[in-house]
Amino acid sequence: MSTRSKSGGGGGLVGAVRADIRRLHGAWMEIVFPRQRGRGHSVMGKWKPETLPQKLGYHGWSALGVIGLLVLYPLTVLGLGTRYYAAKLDSTRTRLGIVGVTGIALLGWGLLTIAWGAMSYMEQVDIPLDAVLAVAAASGVATIATALAATSAKVGGRALTVVFAYPFAMTALFLPPVVAALVTPSLHPYVLDPSYDFAVWVLDNVLFVGGISEYLRGNFTLEGAAYAGMWLGLSFPLGWFFGSVVALANLVRPSQ
Repeated sequence: MSTRSKSGGGGGLVGAVRADIRRLHGAWMEIVFPRQRGRGHSVMGKWKPETLPQKLGYHGWSALGVIGLLVLYPLTVLGLGTRYYAAKLDSTRTRLGIVGVTGIALLGWGLLTIAWGAMSYMEQVDIPLDAVLAVAAASGVATIATALAATSAKVGGRALTVVFAYPFAMTALFLPPVVAALVTPSLHPYVLDPSYDFAVWVLDNVLFVGGISEYLRGNFTLEGAAYAGMWLGLSFPLGWFFGSVVALANLVRPSQ
């Protein structure tokens, strides 16, 4: 074992974490102060404060960066994990193409809609018409969302991917289990009941400002297709969140 490994923890997980933190903190410092990321300025050297005001500003800004890292680095780890699985999905999209991905989504949702429509006409199976219509509507939304996510990921840069591709991908992922639970009572305890509990938590702890929760409770009832609408609405802020943490992970560890 090398001396560096014994004393500095330069390799493995500890070394990777240290390198990530140095890169993040260096990027933060370089917002205000020049030449802070070391290797990129090896000829001129790292800039250091000389006067007292410079030192106060430098160390104060550095302390703010350390505090920010307590929040940012766990998000970076989440972004690295999200990027890994997003890369798997993007690899599938690359192999199949936009038309192929959209075709598979259209085929799967179309068959599900046809199956539920056929079952609704069978005397042995009691499936209400609104359930069939819910599946049909979700089929259209999920197929369009899949196509838009694939298109945004293919033709757009990082900004377009974060703003559109991730939210549309989340929509395509959220709708199937919700719609399946809407038309399959045995799935209610696993999908709809947790969704209801989550909605109550959001209303009580997030949307309580400005009377938003009171307005929603007074004008909307969470039942039936409203569950699909809820997750459709949540897919966008969640998509933006996951897209942002992936962008942060790309800043810390650029994908190869």
